[in-house]
Amino acid sequence: MATASQAARALEQGQGILRLAPNWVPRSFCVPGRRIKLHPDDYYALGGERGGIDERWFSSTTPADNGPLTAPNEGLSFVVFEDGGKTEQFLLRDAIDTLKGELIGERVWKAHQRWPMYSKFFDNKGALPHHIHHRDEQAKLTGQLGKPEAYYFPPQVNNYGGDFPYTFFGLTPGTTREQVRRCLEDFITGDNKITNISQAYRLEVGTGWDVPPGVLHAPGSLCTYEPQKASDVFSMYQSLTGDQVVPKELLWKDTPPDRMNDVDWLLEVIDWELNVDPNFKANRFMRPRPVRPVEEMKADGYIEHWICYKSSAFSAKELTVLPGATVTIRDAAAYGMIMMQGHGTMGVWDIETPTMIRYGQLTHDEFFVSESAARQGVKIVNPSKTDPIVMLKHFGPENPDLVLD
Repeated sequence: MATASQAARALEQGQGILRLAPNWVPRSFCVPGRRIKLHPDDYYALGGERGGIDERWFSSTTPADNGPLTAPNEGLSFVVFEDGGKTEQFLLRDAIDTLKGELIGERVWKAHQRWPMYSKFFDNKGALPHHIHHRDEQAKLTGQLGKPEAYYFPPQVNNYGGDFPYTFFGLTPGTTREQVRRCLEDFITGDNKITNISQAYRLEVGTGWDVPPGVLHAPGSLCTYEPQKASDVFSMYQSLTGDQVVPKELLWKDTPPDRMNDVDWLLEVIDWELNVDPNFKANRFMRPRPVRPVEEMKADGYIEHWICYKSSAFSAKELTVLPGATVTIRDAAAYGMIMMQGHGTMGVWDIETPTMIRYGQLTHDEFFVSESAARQGVKIVNPSKTDPIVMLKHFGPENPDLVLD
């Protein structure tokens, strides 16, 4: 565990910015899309029984829930701290517990006593099963939090679309509870055909979607940047995707013991109004929105867009620093960030975008910016004459800079 001295010295040395280590997460039910820059030999670095590594988690204080084989600290981000010629690592969760509002801001610390979100790359070769994340009301019955999430499809990691670049969302307007009940009761008989009563949308690189808890969704095969609430609660409602059978245990995942095998419980988890919304795309689809007039930003050497902006639980921006520019970017809240393109400096840190990363290798592409550093302004220098710096920034709840629709 990080000592108070370690955490304080790391924050001081970074002048309010902490460097983070890559945080790889396997999923036994997924096939990696191989677009998250992990070395080709390392996508099964944890062994075949753990499944392929198709996720990288950012700024995470949330452990991954991968069943009985889950490794200690799986899903948790580590701070990288160089002290006296030695490189040490300690949990970001411990640093936040030690530094509290000094790191994440008093507003967030007082409300949550933790960093209440994380983001990830989700990189699957095919589509995921139609599944759901519980709302707070249902999740608390198993000691968890509900999970809203959002998607953005970064161009830099979508050189190809995978096997099925379409996502099913919700249920077709007019769908009845009895139709859904029949699909759930048929889960163990083969293909329960629940996507027959849903709608698929073609995914567009450079755009995104808002996915509140209680909404059924079967994510498509684009590599996805996913800001989300700090929870790994879910239940799979589709029994077969392609030729891959979904174990029935995943249908009943995160079900209270007294509701196990009760289909009525599964129906209660669904937010019916959101799922059958006839204006689902209009209400949930997100195109990037500039934070200021674009020409004004260009004149200052950068372009910044909101990319996830429909949830109060988190938000995200895409920042582009133009070639040759030096800028100072101010935000009202702490954030994590991941480099997508380019190289340069950010405060006292060198920042760079690796092409390929070995499992266990350290990088200079992921950082956590304290609220005080964000408010004072982060100086970013792009020395390239041709290549922009592009980074994605994920913020906690109730971002003061964000005006919700």
